[in-house]
Amino acid sequence: MSRMDFLHMIKSFDSTRRRFLQMSLTTLALSMASPALAAMPRIKGKRTLALHNVHTGERLHVKYWENGKYNRAAWEKINHIMRDHYSGDVHVIDLHLLDLLHDLQHNLHNDGMIEIVSGYRSPATNLMLASLTDGVAKHSYHTKGMAIDLRLPDTPLPRIHNVALAMRRGGVGYYPDAQFVHIDVGPVRRW
Repeated sequence: MSRMDFLHMIKSFDSTRRRFLQMSLTTLALSMASPALAAMPRIKGKRTLALHNVHTGERLHVKYWENGKYNRAAWEKINHIMRDHYSGDVHVIDLHLLDLLHDLQHNLHNDGMIEIVSGYRSPATNLMLASLTDGVAKHSYHTKGMAIDLRLPDTPLPRIHNVALAMRRGGVGYYPDAQFVHIDVGPVRRW
């Protein structure tokens, strides 16, 4: 090997090592600057919901999330079926609530139809209901699209209530006389 070949090999080695070190330092800096992004796995799969509005009779079976993305068209259909059945007002339903419903069903091993007793409520409807009964909060999460009163056929209400409480992802209320469980994505609390 000539001296020239030897120097060229060392220079090439230094250049490769320098590039490797630069890439390593860049990766380290990015992971330190944004640890959540660096650690975020690629999420695969799908999430579906089957909903039945007991007041309008409407039914919907929809894939609202797939491979890490929410489906806007499915979300709009969910907003519609969960509308205020008194006034017809449609409101955006919080995506965290949809994920909570999906996870609740998974934990209950029940992927059947969710019966919607109450989804979104307009402030006027909520005020009217609050004047008629003590069970309606004046600043209800229903008026923000963050709550649902529900039943799951083939799953007893006490089981739905207990599993929702154990999940600790928002408010959970049990209404055995009215035959539903309330869940919301507000602060963790129970009644």
